[in-house]
Amino acid sequence: MNAPRTPKPARKKPDAAPPSKTVEPREKASLHPRNRHQGRYDFPALIKTSPELAKYVITNPYGKESIDFASPDAVRVFNRALLKAFYGIQHWDIPADYLCPPVPGRADYVHFLADLLASMNDGKVPRGAIVNVLDIGMGANCVYPLIGNSEYRWHFLGSEIDPTAVAAARAIVQSNDLSKVIQLRQQENRKHILIGLLEPGERFDLTMCNPPFHASMEEATKGSERKWRALGKADPKRKLPVLNFGGQSAELWCEGGEARFVTQLIAESANFQHKVLWFSTLVSKASNLPAIETALKKAGALESQVVEMSQGQKQSRFVAWTFQTKSEQQIWRRERWVR
Repeated sequence: MNAPRTPKPARKKPDAAPPSKTVEPREKASLHPRNRHQGRYDFPALIKTSPELAKYVITNPYGKESIDFASPDAVRVFNRALLKAFYGIQHWDIPADYLCPPVPGRADYVHFLADLLASMNDGKVPRGAIVNVLDIGMGANCVYPLIGNSEYRWHFLGSEIDPTAVAAARAIVQSNDLSKVIQLRQQENRKHILIGLLEPGERFDLTMCNPPFHASMEEATKGSERKWRALGKADPKRKLPVLNFGGQSAELWCEGGEARFVTQLIAESANFQHKVLWFSTLVSKASNLPAIETALKKAGALESQVVEMSQGQKQSRFVAWTFQTKSEQQIWRRERWVR
């Protein structure tokens, strides 16, 4: 697999700075090379395919076309336009107040996972129905399966504990005639992640997960408020909500937060050592990595990787692990991918 991407160090500040001047930030820097969202968005082209986007386009403080990312309606319509223009998704919508994720960052996770499979397949990404992926906590948006199937024709199973989210995701899948390649399943036991979810005989080449980041609703609310303050500083003209963020409780927080969720996922994954080739999850907080490393050792993972990603100013990462030896990985490859 390619070496984890390390963000470039910040430039040194000059000793004597010129008069204050607005500097336009770099957008979507360091996306995966196969990510379709390089460079600036072509808003005229997006509007041509999704006319409803036109009323949400604004001019940002740098004189460029953008949308107001503090507006849930604008973000939802923008995502719909991106999914239609880049991935052929004709129908996409989510219930109000459900998580509306940034598409470029979600696509990065998919592409880096594809590299992980390619690293054990002579550098070639395995494509098509030979690859099965489990999206743990797919949410109402179902974004990972939509992107993964469009890009690589992988088959997906999406799991979720929230029945409203399952119903919304099912509506997206059915309206785009994707029921044969994207299946959905509700995890009935809210205390478990994998246990009780998988059926006999099922095997997955990958799992992926965007875990709840926060440990409480209060923490999630403070995080939202920090985001709005940052948006307000970037563009004082924006009318920001007093409290408004996309995401239901199960999407935003759980007892113990991200560290608790991921360590539980790792512990449960040990029960499925030969049903899954590579497990993975996003990790938003680098400070959680030591606890995750300890959990991986305790669970008996034989190999693990931390893959750094960068989308503009945002740094993110995912952790991947396997319980299979190198020889077992090659047996898996020959049995499933070699035709």
